[in-house]
Amino acid sequence: MAKKPTAAAFLKNMSLAEDDTPGATPETAPAKATAPKIKPAAKGRAGLKHIGGYFDRETVEQVAILRARLDLDNSQLIKKAIEDLYQRELAARKFGDR
Repeated sequence: MAKKPTAAAFLKNMSLAEDDTPGATPETAPAKATAPKIKPAAKGRAGLKHIGGYFDRETVEQVAILRARLDLDNSQLIKKAIEDLYQRELAARKFGDR
């Protein structure tokens, strides 16, 4: 049975790796003062809000069928459904149905 690595063994190996570095000793190596790099925000979900729900099996199947027929992902399908419903409600209010 193999022995589990320990923190002490890890630190010992790290110090060995530093000693093996050719031409770089702690006395001669200048300290680099670099600022930590800040990653730009990924375009994907930055500024977006998650909306989700729990649905019964029949509704999940309907969503899957619509996704396949319309070639949309869940986010696009939900957006389209909300836009359609919003337009219908807006039209109903304009005609005094609501």
